[in-house]
Order: sequence, then structure tokens, then C-alpha cells
Amino acid sequence: MLPVASSVSHVRWNRKSYTARSTERSERVTTEIDPRAFRDAAGQFMTGVTVVTAVDQDGAPIGFTANSFTSVSLDPPMVLFCLGKESDSLPAFGDAGGFAINILSADQQDLSMRFASKGIDRFEGVDWIPGLHHAPVLAGSLAVFECSATHTYDGGDHLIFVGTVERLGAVDHDSPALGYFRGRYTKG
Repeated sequence: MLPVASSVSHVRWNRKSYTARSTERSERVTTEIDPRAFRDAAGQFMTGVTVVTAVDQDGAPIGFTANSFTSVSLDPPMVLFCLGKESDSLPAFGDAGGFAINILSADQQDLSMRFASKGIDRFEGVDWIPGLHHAPVLAGSLAVFECSATHTYDGGDHLIFVGTVERLGAVDHDSPALGYFRGRYTKG
């Protein structure tokens, strides 16, 4: 598993070399935030919907629906996703050398719900091909970011996985995207 980075103690801004601020301040905050109120407030931000995939140590495909995805850097090209620490697939993603982030189109809502379900074979009947690091690339995705696993960071009740994009696939400029807003799917 990639080691989880500890907090960094300083920032140095000279255009070429800098590091992240310490997380010590956020750990000192004592204000109580109601979890339901926090979810409701975060739900005001519309996100895209992805399915993040990889393979486990036995080579079996794994994946889950995520809207916690963002680009991080253009040079080098990097992206991130977040995965809950209670997730059954956390150990497999932690050990995977790479992953794919499949951006879902508006007509893939059923696929999103399938990969958000528990206790089923999420890949049964799903059209996919193995990509880099054998991570499943889902047919019909608007775009696919195939990544090598680069960093893992602690993020409260989640881990933040950062990957370096090694290959882009299936870029579709015409189909609408699947979105998520206020606890509901939206198409845009």
C-alpha cells in the first residue's frame, strides 16, 4: 500500500519549489458541525459522476461510484479521488499500482447505481476492457483517465488517492454528462 503522507510543516513559494501547509490548524478547530448539515451544504455543489476501477491482488476487477474526483495538475497531469476508510475495497485500491477513472455519460445512471451497490458482482454484464495496470475501462464513458498510483493522503474519514495520468481514453465531446446535485442525479 502507498504510505499515507504526514502533514507538511511549511510553504515555500519560489515558483519552482513549494510544499503544502501543515494540517495542524484544521486539527485544532473545535466548532461542532452537524454531519447532516455538512452533507446538505456540500450537496449544493454539483459534481460529475465517475466509476473508479482497478484490480485486486488476484486480478479481479474492483470499482465504485465516486463524485469525489478532481484534476490536480497539468504538468505532470495528475488527478485525485477519495475513498472512505470503511470501504471494503480500500485495501485493494491501496495495493493497486494504478487505477482508471471513468467519467460517466448521462445515459449511464444505471451503471452509477450498480457501482454504488453492495453485495453484488458490480462487473456482471458490464462492457469493459482492461486498460493500463489492468484497470477496467468502461464502455460508453465520456472520458477515461488511466493512472499510476502516486500518493495517498489522510483525509479524515477518507483516504485521498492521487494518480499520474498515463493515458487518456474515450474522450466524447458531444454527449451530456451525468451529474449529481442535492442528492439526485442530473443530466447536463
